[in-house]
Amino acid sequence: MNETTGLEHAAPVLEVRGLNLWYGDFQALIDVSASFRPRTITALIGSSGCGKSTLLRCLNRMNDLIDDVRIEGEILYNGKNIRRRDCSLTVLRKSVGMVFQRPNPFPLSVYENIAFGPRVHRMASGTNLDARVEESLRAVNLWDELKDRLRKSALSLSLEQKQRLCIARLVAVEAEVLLMDEPCSTLDPMATMKVEELMHRLKERYTIVIVTHNMQQAARVSEETGFMLLGELVEFGRTTDIFTRPADKRTEDYITGRFG
Repeated sequence: MNETTGLEHAAPVLEVRGLNLWYGDFQALIDVSASFRPRTITALIGSSGCGKSTLLRCLNRMNDLIDDVRIEGEILYNGKNIRRRDCSLTVLRKSVGMVFQRPNPFPLSVYENIAFGPRVHRMASGTNLDARVEESLRAVNLWDELKDRLRKSALSLSLEQKQRLCIARLVAVEAEVLLMDEPCSTLDPMATMKVEELMHRLKERYTIVIVTHNMQQAARVSEETGFMLLGELVEFGRTTDIFTRPADKRTEDYITGRFG
């Protein structure tokens, strides 16, 4: 398990305050409050349907894409409420990017997958774009594997390579926060190890929030952990504390396998 990174007194990059969310008449999040510190990996754990993926999607307003959703409370990114009407979702999702459970590369070449974002945001062109593609692939340890396959379809890559490619797309647009929803659930143990090693390297530059059903993974990769149950954030704190001396009996019961 990881110790804190020395940034425990830094201002949070992301913060939720009194967050409630309903899908129609069903309340999926109940008065959730939490802070996510810079250059730290935070794991959200809990049984299926507890609200952890819903909370993750709130952090870059992906839930806006779902019909009949109602939200109350504040979601702050670098101190600004992203729920304001004047918040640009394009700008927000450039800075707070999502990596989904199953890799979703564009049906384009490896090069075009990485170049797409910088082009859309007018961040680079020409040789500068080439350099950005190389830098982004190097950041996820894909350059040596793919430098001779840049014009090949990204759909031909292995699952693990596709997942790293999706992370590289966020690196290319200079995201600050990486939201990862079960990023290793479709991968075999060796591929999972590579993605976890990548997370450890990336946290030197990025704030990472990961949803996982795998408690061993949460213990391996995160400095902080939040345990969710039936829409409530039951306990949130240092991963070592959550796993070895939880303050709430419900957390202890889940960690020890009594339910979940």
